[in-house]
Amino acid sequence: MSMSDPLGDMLTRIRNGQRAKKPVVDSPASKIRTNVLEVLQREGYIRGYSQANVRPGVDELKIELKYMDGEPVIREISRVSKPGRRVYSKIADLPKVYNGLGIAILSTPRGVMSDAEARAANVGGEVLCRVF
Repeated sequence: MSMSDPLGDMLTRIRNGQRAKKPVVDSPASKIRTNVLEVLQREGYIRGYSQANVRPGVDELKIELKYMDGEPVIREISRVSKPGRRVYSKIADLPKVYNGLGIAILSTPRGVMSDAEARAANVGGEVLCRVF
């Protein structure tokens, strides 16, 4: 069965894995998921990720979750733009998550990036999710 929101599924897997104190969670691979994980790793919210081939034509992402003193680094991760309601933001209206303590991940014409990188590049786009 096809999934209507693959990115939302990955974010839920991360959220559930951290609640269960798992060191690694698995998720099916796609370009958008890989790009979002790249931003999360660059910003220090996850340890890393790797892509493994399960069988011909099917890849899987292994996401290494990060903990600080036994508590998850990601306190809150939520989807903003959903398949039923897309949320776009101009450069002037880019959201600040918890007054700059968290990040918003955007899909821009220059690729997937955090809100701070989008401000530096002076581009707006679709707000995919928010992380704190």
